[in-house]
Amino acid sequence: MKTNLPFWIFLVLFSVICFYGCSSSQTLYSWGDYENQVYAYLNSGNPETQISVLERNRHRIEAGGKAIPPGFYAHLGMLYSELGDHETAISYFEEEKIRFPESAVFMNLILGRYGR
Repeated sequence: MKTNLPFWIFLVLFSVICFYGCSSSQTLYSWGDYENQVYAYLNSGNPETQISVLERNRHRIEAGGKAIPPGFYAHLGMLYSELGDHETAISYFEEEKIRFPESAVFMNLILGRYGR
């Protein structure tokens, strides 16, 4: 019985590489507790609590040298806007637009409501 040794070696090496690639993948952004906070906000509607938690997450993510995920700054801007702190809201909407240029059209629409 003849075996095709190079094929088996290739198959084993390919499998090892694939498993290693899957196990060592890193995410581009650090989401922290963001998804849970959005869910909690949608259920409770308490912007002060959400701002507090998200600001802590933001500082922790930045201190760890990770990238803030898309939508994070816009969400914080929305929360500050609900509290009537429009200047802080605008600064977060602008930050979202700078860090994620693909959001510029939407952020400009929101900023237009503030006369910007």
